[in-house]
Amino acid sequence: MSSLPIPNADAQALSQQLALLIQDKISQNGGWLSFADYMHMALYTPGLGYYSGGAKKFGMGGDFVTAPEISPLFAQAMANQVAQVLVETQGDVLELGAGSGRLAVDLLLALQALNQLPAHYFILEVSTYLRQVQRESIQKSLPANLAERVIWLDALPDNFVGVMLGNEVLDAVPVHLIYKPTSTDAQALCERGVTFNGEFYWQDKPLPAGKLLDLVRTYELPDDYLTEVSPAALGLVAGLASALGHGAIILVDYGFSAREYYHPQRNLGTLMCHYQHYAHVEPLVYVGLQDITAHVDFSRVANAGEHNGLALMGFCSQAQFLMNCGILEIMSQVSPHDMARYAPLAAAAQKLLSPAEMGDLFKVIALGKRLGQPLIGFAAGDKSNTL
Repeated sequence: MSSLPIPNADAQALSQQLALLIQDKISQNGGWLSFADYMHMALYTPGLGYYSGGAKKFGMGGDFVTAPEISPLFAQAMANQVAQVLVETQGDVLELGAGSGRLAVDLLLALQALNQLPAHYFILEVSTYLRQVQRESIQKSLPANLAERVIWLDALPDNFVGVMLGNEVLDAVPVHLIYKPTSTDAQALCERGVTFNGEFYWQDKPLPAGKLLDLVRTYELPDDYLTEVSPAALGLVAGLASALGHGAIILVDYGFSAREYYHPQRNLGTLMCHYQHYAHVEPLVYVGLQDITAHVDFSRVANAGEHNGLALMGFCSQAQFLMNCGILEIMSQVSPHDMARYAPLAAAAQKLLSPAEMGDLFKVIALGKRLGQPLIGFAAGDKSNTL
């Protein structure tokens, strides 16, 4: 990985500590660890994992930029959709994995402007470090009457009413790597895991009988094919469905329908790592220092929701969703002649909407319970039929 920036000595020391813990786990597990377990440790080990350590993750000084970091436009458009659901449910907002806290800040300000503030803005955040980042951002950026509405949760509530939001949450849920070799045996399926001999390296082993094998057999994978499967993501959707009493779950992430996800030409999967704005495909290096993600299979997300009592309310590109939610009208409130204000808005909108940037790669899916009207975010260009 000579093309990547070299971590400083402190970062290398923390990475080495985490690597030793993973080596121990591999030893305890008979010399082999599933990639899902490796990914979970690399991202979430307290104090050492990528999301649990102290390095800056988001924005220009971090490893990647999320939509809320680009511009308040994202939250301002999203607020129109959130407000629609809050009017019907008279409920609250719950954000999953709130990152730097930027979406929470901008969304509360936008909802205040729409006169549709929820009584509570809950944040479910597993990282103690990120909770602290969020607290500081919210205290610094919001007036007291808004900041006091924000409450951190340790678990999903029961019978939640309102809107559950997740921006780039599902892509960070650990995945199993499944490889189907070229074989005359129709049942031949392997799981690609991690072993250690001086360094971490890949090792395939036959997938044993059990729930994972049963799930993978439903995918009808081509030969010589590597892909990701995420029972944990489906479990998360089931958990959200169980917790939702009345309202909507809105998830924004990069991914595809199953037909695209498991296309024969996508034979190396979608696993991607991010380190200081470099994207690459080597998750076994810089352990704990880089983000590890996989694209989302939105067909499975929709199925998991429907199997757990939710209705599919819509599925479309991020660009289509934001335009349906009025992002262009929000921009039009600033005069193009006021270049100091308009130029940054136009540049941000380009990133959020352009097919060459985030506009098409990122999708929005909404699942609902007991909602009486269609969601405005999917009024045009709904692609639910492709899932």
